[in-house]
Amino acid sequence: MPAVQHLNERQYQLFALFNAHIARHTPEGFVRLVDDDVADAAGSMAATLETAARGVIYEHAPQSLPAQRLATELKGLLEQMREKGARIFDSEAAVALRAIERGARETRTRAEGGDVAYLQLTSRLMQLNRATRHDTESAARPASSLIIP
Repeated sequence: MPAVQHLNERQYQLFALFNAHIARHTPEGFVRLVDDDVADAAGSMAATLETAARGVIYEHAPQSLPAQRLATELKGLLEQMREKGARIFDSEAAVALRAIERGARETRTRAEGGDVAYLQLTSRLMQLNRATRHDTESAARPASSLIIP
């Protein structure tokens, strides 16, 4: 993914965290989340954070309802992390969100999957990450000394 090449370690961690949340996001009702909604939500949230970093409080709103709901969830995730004591600067979160926006807009031109190519890619990466972590954890666990007949 060319969208992550310029990210530093903290920005990449935020990028991965936001993408994990996006991959788990389920829209309400019969609404379908597409890459444009992801790009719109990430872009509007990044614009809001960039504006706040300049000292102006203004919330940029996404155009579609699914994008609005996703942006609200991402904003809640960021607030939740800050409440737990994480020091996250608006500017570094904005960079990570801009990378998501760019990735969501560009993936469909470079990968198969149509209007959900980025969402499919994100889901595959999250499943691969979970499988790798599970394999590592199970290999690190010692075998039980208890024998059950």
